[in-house]
Amino acid sequence: MQINKYTKTLQWWLFIGLVMVFFQVVIGGITRLTESGLSITKWEVVTGTLPPMSEKDWIEEFELYKETPQYSSINKGMSLGDFKFIYFWEYIHRLWARVMGLVFIIPFVIFLVKKEMDNRLLRKLSLVFLLACLAATFGWIMVASGLIKRPWVNAYKLSIHLLIAFAVYVSLFWTWLFSISTQTSGKKILGGLISLTFVLVVFQIFLGGVMAGMKAALVYPTWPEIGTEYMPSILMECNQWTWDNFNNYDKGLFMSALVHFGHRMIAYILLITGLFLSYKLIKTDNKTYNNIGFFLSGILLLQVILGIITVINSKGNIPVLWGVLHQGLALILLSCVVYLVFYNRKNIRSASN
Repeated sequence: MQINKYTKTLQWWLFIGLVMVFFQVVIGGITRLTESGLSITKWEVVTGTLPPMSEKDWIEEFELYKETPQYSSINKGMSLGDFKFIYFWEYIHRLWARVMGLVFIIPFVIFLVKKEMDNRLLRKLSLVFLLACLAATFGWIMVASGLIKRPWVNAYKLSIHLLIAFAVYVSLFWTWLFSISTQTSGKKILGGLISLTFVLVVFQIFLGGVMAGMKAALVYPTWPEIGTEYMPSILMECNQWTWDNFNNYDKGLFMSALVHFGHRMIAYILLITGLFLSYKLIKTDNKTYNNIGFFLSGILLLQVILGIITVINSKGNIPVLWGVLHQGLALILLSCVVYLVFYNRKNIRSASN
């Protein structure tokens, strides 16, 4: 077996960064569900590190928020105390990102000076860095989309931002797995089925982001029917399939119905595919594949249950706890599939084979 060439300190640094990215995604989910994302109307990388320090500063921030469409359309008349609550979550979301930057950059320089990273690891970390910069940039583009016309961020931009955030996590997760791996390349199994499961998970995450951004759960808080139908009849009306309906998704029921239907159908397909993959993994004589199979099937079933609980409780407001748990578990599900892809590529048969 190949001896790992990376220090434990470096491996722990990557793992801590991975945990921080996970919590950044969770905090982002809370920020979205509490409609806090538009509370800070300026993009200040350095000076924005500190929150308002006096009552005068708070009033100034509140006045800026009052100029946004979200305040005039949804939160008009809210108190300063309520504003401080939504400001808190957006501030924590941005502050956590700044702290992550320091946690990454300072040790990175130290490891680089000590020559503890080779070119392969540096290339992987470069991808993590580029994706992180892209996530931060697109995060502001997303926020800016809700400061002009709509009283909330654009659903499509929110979904892209979510996918980029997940991509940061996946690239760092893959880098960490690479740093701790002592295995050599071996024979792969079920490659096509694993790839299909991965694609379905990613597409489902995107649809989940769109559904959250459009607040579609509030329109159809029912299951298994979507309203009173399994397939909304509005989807069968040809005149509804227009660019205007896709762009101005908040002006009618068409997009909410379409996203609900798509998100649920992909969930059913993913559940069947994932359980079949789990069955195949459990039937192998490789203990690691067996464990992944059991874990994957459990996570899939739990995620479906959380999705149902979230949607049927979205009456008036989307429940923050259930929504965040649903999003966080989606990241764990993705982690499971990514680990399976990684292990499948690095697999070596046990001595008994």
